[in-house]
Amino acid sequence: MPHIEIKCFPRDLTEEQKQALATDVCDILKKHLGSKDESLSVALQMVEQAQWKSEVWDTQIAPQMEQLLKKPGYQL
Repeated sequence: MPHIEIKCFPRDLTEEQKQALATDVCDILKKHLGSKDESLSVALQMVEQAQWKSEVWDTQIAPQMEQLLKKPGYQL
């Protein structure tokens, strides 16, 4: 714990870039939550722009707006 899932539009990232992203995210969690590296997991899911509203906004962002620590600057 914790598990972080990052969803974004498709990006052409190398494995090195993906690992650097995961390392940076884990470093932040270790700093702010006191997590240990062995307890962290990070997933990266590419979501096509045409699917963002139905797969992400409608199901994960909009229904949980009050729980978001950082709210998006857009609305769909």
